[in-house]
Amino acid sequence: MQTSPRLRLPRLLVLGTDSRLARGYLAVFALSIPVMLLFPESPFAMAPLLLTAPLSLFAMVLPFGPGTEGGGPGEALAVGFWAAWVLLCALVNAAALGALGAKRSAAAPVRSNAPARNLLAPAFDNWLARAYCAVVAVALGFFLYAVLLSPDPGFAGIWPLITAAPFSFLAVPLSLPAEYSGIPGLDTLVFTVAVGLAGLVNAVLIGRLAHRLRGEGR
Repeated sequence: MQTSPRLRLPRLLVLGTDSRLARGYLAVFALSIPVMLLFPESPFAMAPLLLTAPLSLFAMVLPFGPGTEGGGPGEALAVGFWAAWVLLCALVNAAALGALGAKRSAAAPVRSNAPARNLLAPAFDNWLARAYCAVVAVALGFFLYAVLLSPDPGFAGIWPLITAAPFSFLAVPLSLPAEYSGIPGLDTLVFTVAVGLAGLVNAVLIGRLAHRLRGEGR
C-alpha cells in the first residue's frame, strides 16, 4: 500500500530516527555545527556540507547563502534558507541510512538468484534515482568533454564531484597515482570510474529511500 503524500514528511522523520545508523549520523552532523562555528577558517568548517552532500552542495549554485552581501533582512533570510536547507539535507541522508537498516516487507519478493542485480535495482527502478543518475551522467559528460575536447578544461571536475559527493571526493586521491603513471588518459579514466561508482552508491541509497517512503520493502 502506497503512503499518502501528506504522510511522507513524518515517514521521513521516522526513517531518519529509528535506527542506530541514522541516529549516529545525526549526532555526528550535530557535532559538526559547533565545529563550523568555532573554526570558520579551518577545513573542518566544511564538515556540515560534506556530511549532508550531495543535496547540500547543490545549493552552491544559488546566488545567495552565507556571505550574501547587503546585510539586514536579506542577508538574514539567505542564511536562514541555507540553514534550513542543510537541516533538510541531513534529515534526507539520515532517512536514507535508516532505509538501509529497515526490515524487508514480507510481501516483497526475494530474488536470491541475482543478488547483485537486487542490490543495484533501487538505482534504476524508480524515477527519483533515475533522475539523479541522469544528473551524474550529465556532469560526467561535461567533464569528459572539457578534458578531452575543450582547449581549457578549467575546473570541470568540480561538477561531477559535487553531484556524486561525498564518496566522489575519494576519486581525487585515487586518480593521483594514475596521473603520474605516464599512461595518457589513465587519470581521467580512474576519476570517471570512481565518480561513476560513487554516484551509483548514492543512487542505490536514493532508490531504497524512495521505496521506503512508498511503504515498499527492499
